[in-house]
Amino acid sequence: MAIFALDLTKQTPRSPRVRLGGFVILPRCLDKGRATIIGKNGEYSYNCPLDQRFLNFVGIKADALKKQLATGKGDGDILAWITASAKFKRSEQEIAQWSAYVEQRVPTDPETREYVNVNHKKYGPKREDIGTFFDLLDLDDYVSFGGNA
Repeated sequence: MAIFALDLTKQTPRSPRVRLGGFVILPRCLDKGRATIIGKNGEYSYNCPLDQRFLNFVGIKADALKKQLATGKGDGDILAWITASAKFKRSEQEIAQWSAYVEQRVPTDPETREYVNVNHKKYGPKREDIGTFFDLLDLDDYVSFGGNA
C-alpha cells in the first residue's frame, strides 16, 4: 500500500493545535512519522518530546505507531487503531482536558523559559502573542518556510 506523506523538506507538518479524535499533537505526529518513513522529514523529528507527550498519554509505543503508518493507513484508520490498541483508554472528557492543558502549556523552569525566549527573539522578536509551546512551534514553522514574523 502506498503511503501518503507530506514532504517536510518543503512544507510544515500540521500545527500541534490540530486535533484528531480530540487529541492535539496527534496529526502533527502522524505527519512526521509518515515523512520519516519516506525519508522526507527534513528537520522534523518523529518521536520527539512533543510526540512522546501524546504517546505516553495513550500508552502507545512510537515504533508500533510507525509500523501502522508504514502500512499506508489514513488518519481515520490510525485513530481507530490507537483507540483499540491504547494501553490507557481515555474518555472524551479526559482527552478534552488533556488537550486543553497541553495546548496552553507554558515553560515552567528557567532552562525551558530560556529556550523559548531565545527562539522567540530569533523568530519573532516583535511578536507579543508568543507564550505557549504551541505558539512557538507555529511561529518556528511559519518562519522556517519563508514567513516573516
